[in-house]
Parts: sequence; C-alpha cells; structure tokens
Amino acid sequence: MQHPLVDITIIGGGPTGLFALFYAGMRGVQARIVDALPQLGGQLTALYPEKYIFDVGGFPKVLAKDFVRALTEQALQFKAPAFLNETIIGLEREDGQFILRTEQSQFPSRAIVIAAGIGAFTPRRLPQAVAHPWYGRGIFDAVGDPEMFRGKRILIIGGGDTAFDWAHQLLDRAATLTLVHRSDRFRAHAATVAEVQRAAADGRMGLHVFHELHDVLSVDGLLTGVVLRDTKTKVTFAVPCDVVLPMLGYVSDLGALAHWGLTLEKEEIVVNSCMETGQPGIYAAGDVTTYPGKLKLIASGFGEAATAVNQAVHWIYPEKKVAPGHSSNMALFGQSPD
Repeated sequence: MQHPLVDITIIGGGPTGLFALFYAGMRGVQARIVDALPQLGGQLTALYPEKYIFDVGGFPKVLAKDFVRALTEQALQFKAPAFLNETIIGLEREDGQFILRTEQSQFPSRAIVIAAGIGAFTPRRLPQAVAHPWYGRGIFDAVGDPEMFRGKRILIIGGGDTAFDWAHQLLDRAATLTLVHRSDRFRAHAATVAEVQRAAADGRMGLHVFHELHDVLSVDGLLTGVVLRDTKTKVTFAVPCDVVLPMLGYVSDLGALAHWGLTLEKEEIVVNSCMETGQPGIYAAGDVTTYPGKLKLIASGFGEAATAVNQAVHWIYPEKKVAPGHSSNMALFGQSPD
C-alpha cells in the first residue's frame, strides 16, 4: 500500500516517538508514526504497563500505562496517524524523497526521525520445546491487563526486574503465585527482591531457586500445572498452575536500520548535538542514539525529540526557524504573543 507523502515519518511509537509526533504537529508539519508493535508506548506498554515512573517532569509518580495514555492524547491532537504492526524492511531515496518500506506498505517522506528505542524487541522464549505449543494458551510472555490473571494460579519464571516486578504486582491478584529461577542470583532491584523474599518467607507465595521448567501438565487441552526440575539434584515435582509467565528479558535488533549507512556503536546510532545521523534528512532521538554524555532517560528523549524535529523542519523548509519559540505564545494553542 502506497501512503501519501508527508514531511516527517517517525520510526517508533514509544515516549520519544510520541513526543516527536506532537512536536511535529506543533511546528505545523505533516507527520506520522510507524511502529512494529501492535500498540503505542514501546517498552512501557509491552513490558512495564503497571510499573511506576518517578523521573519525568510534572509527575511525582505515574503508572507507565497512564503516562502512555497522556502522551498519546498529546501526540494525536493534530490528527496525525500512527501505523502499527508495520515491520520495516528498507529505506530508499527516490526523486528527492525517502521511501520507507515495511512488509505491507510504503511511506514516502521528506525527512525521517528514528525514535526506535532499543530497536525491534521480542521477549526471550522458554528453551524447552515442551513449552512452545502452550504460548497463548496458558503461557504468556507479556502482561497487558493484569486483571486478566485475577484469581489464577500463577507461576512466573525469571530472575530479573520484569519477573520480580510482576510477582510484586500480581501477588494480591493471584489465587496462588510462585516464582521460579534457575539460580539464587537475581538481576532485579534489591528492594523488590527483598519484598518478594519476605512474601515467600511469610507463606504468601512460593519461591524456588535452582529450578527450571521440565514439563507442562494439562487436562482436556487446558494447562493445569508444570513439572519443575532441581538443576542440582535433577529431582522433579509438580506445581499446579493456570498461567505461566516466562519473564526472561528480550532480544533487541535494529533490523533494517543497521543497513542504512548510519554510524553505529554497539547497536546505537551516533548523532551530533543536532540529532543528525550523518545522512542528510535522517535524524534520531531517544535510546537508539549515542553521543558523549548520553543519558538513557525518558526526560532526555523528550529534549532530543524536540531537537530532531526542529532540525528536520528547518532542513525541509529552510525559511522556517529552527527554534519555534515558546508554546505559551503560540496562536496554534489559542495564545497571543507577548
């Protein structure tokens, strides 16, 4: 499908991409988002919707899902479209324009802003072949709405932040909850680990270290439990459960972006202070970028998005200033100049 030409196509629908879309609308240019995920919000939506964020301006604390909701409302106020489930396969230049190609579509643009976060990412799957047929039928590697699991017997596999965060979030919703990890070394925040260990010591949940999935139990096509195996003694035992949540981290990949002639360092795009990539008309912002002093923070991503969009606008329309002035003085928002 050939989409209409716009000024800026933003690759990535996470916080930085959403703010870039808003900023493009504020600058009065046509823009759109293209993202491989099925929902806006990037990692916040896919991995941490129920996790609190404490370090963005204006919010003493805010749930990730609520933060994404506010960002989306801000970004879409200028009626710019977002195209989801679009995996990028290439970028070409034709007649002075960029043609961004996905598996389904072509997106002609005058400039590109890459806000792809860590790139396309997919959750790591359980290595045991016995688990593969149960994905989506009792085994889920992402939690959208935690209320889906209320009253369920839940077993979580993993030892990182995601595993411990969801153990903490789901404990009071679950009928029973068990956390399983293949060692006694955890890669999660110490305070969350301490809370989970305290809950296990109080008998509110199960915690099995040095254990791994060995088999899946079912009755009439429904998952009813798993068999765990002690990694040291090889002894096995059954644990009843309705839901298995493998929280094993994720695999990220820049995909086609790695072949666009951009300068890369450790899978990150090198940019200058103007968020220029070295390829005229292609800018980048957010976690996908690197430069001296780089901070991988949402707050930093917002400033980088504004810089990238302003530079792109000036590159497309040289008569437009790089600096737009203060939004509080913009007629676009019904304000009068001082």
